[in-house]
Amino acid sequence: MAIATVNPFTNETVKCFTEDTAERIERAIATAETEFKNWSRTGYSERAGLLRKVAGIMRARKKELATLITTEMGKLIAESVGEIELSAAIVDYYADNGERFLADQPVETQRGEAVIRHSPIGVVLGVEPWNFPFYQVVRFASPNLMIGNVVLVKHASIVPQCAIAIEDIFRDAGAPPGLYTNLLIPGRAVAALLDDHRIRAASLTGSEEAGASLAAAAGKNLKKSVLELGGNDAFIVLEDADIDKAVEWAYVGRMNNTGQCCVAAKRFIVVDAVADEFIGKFVARMSHLKVGDPLDAGTQLGPLSSEEAAVHLADQVRRAVADGAKVLLGGKRIDRKGAFLEATVLTGIKPGSPISYEEMFGPVAAVYRVADERAAITLANDSPYGLGGSVFTNDIERGKRVADQIDTGMVFINHPTWTAPELPFGGVKRSGYGRELSGLGVEEFANKKLIRVSGLNDPF
Repeated sequence: MAIATVNPFTNETVKCFTEDTAERIERAIATAETEFKNWSRTGYSERAGLLRKVAGIMRARKKELATLITTEMGKLIAESVGEIELSAAIVDYYADNGERFLADQPVETQRGEAVIRHSPIGVVLGVEPWNFPFYQVVRFASPNLMIGNVVLVKHASIVPQCAIAIEDIFRDAGAPPGLYTNLLIPGRAVAALLDDHRIRAASLTGSEEAGASLAAAAGKNLKKSVLELGGNDAFIVLEDADIDKAVEWAYVGRMNNTGQCCVAAKRFIVVDAVADEFIGKFVARMSHLKVGDPLDAGTQLGPLSSEEAAVHLADQVRRAVADGAKVLLGGKRIDRKGAFLEATVLTGIKPGSPISYEEMFGPVAAVYRVADERAAITLANDSPYGLGGSVFTNDIERGKRVADQIDTGMVFINHPTWTAPELPFGGVKRSGYGRELSGLGVEEFANKKLIRVSGLNDPF
């Protein structure tokens, strides 16, 4: 796949980039390994100081960086600005809390003393996706740099300018060469990197296929990996929910980032008693969105990330209809230049049909009617994915009981699955393993080293 910026609003190529040569990759790894020896000896205050400078530069360049995001992958400009603000907040979060998260942990022992010390492990590789080109990177890089690791980043090939901009920010903040390195390489080159003994671990956010490939390469080389993969989040609406609020959150949960979010609400599971009301209001809310240039603040429905993505999603809708689904809204490509698809609402998808197990990555909502709470839980769990989910009810204790029965890494009550620096993020089943963000995210690639002090005459 070519490394190029193709504006999905016009499907025109904006800028092309040359892939890194084998020689440049070797220099990058060697420089990173050398820098690790220096960075691992710095104190937490120095590491935090660098991160705060990175966050400050992001905020100062917010408009410029947001425009890059929108140009490369089509995100509405207001959402791109929000992504930069969130990214800066995550960087600051680890600068502010990293030392506390990584403090020695005393271990109770019968004699002597013992502590768990969090030590860096070395060069860590991050393989990052296009849908949140800054947020995904900083939630990987920030905790690792606070630990004392250094990072190599292979970003998605459709957002090369965002990838380069992040490396520039670290350089301008004063990061030494090798601390943060962007690699312009195709996905097929990732597995070979893990054969290199100097790269100690890897994290990937992306597709199941990419995750399986990276996990296999990491496993073969006895290296730890963290994977955040696809999702098919259930959005359960119980009969005692506030329907108007549920509908508004359903719209936000489905249409954020034009639906191109791993934790977007995708399967709307509604109890029969309120299904007619919910469906009618939800279809109305999804209707009549202003289609246009994502750089225009008035646009409500922009393009998907690429023409390939739009073609794939339209084919999923076609297959769903062929298998008996009913289109309540949309369902077609929009007759204009660019990677556009109508906002779409489907119903009548049979549980167990092939399309019910697929992630639809875009502005397509699938609504399911169920008899009761028990049926809602059963259907929510009938998925190979287990990333996030939502439960809408006015009875919070009931919501907690339902949440406890949903087989996912995250469940939100009266809110679509969301993210914040302090909330651990990750899934189970085919949605991956490991956690990012919060205090859990800072521990994934740390050596939890036991240091034990005994008296010279202590027995075994």
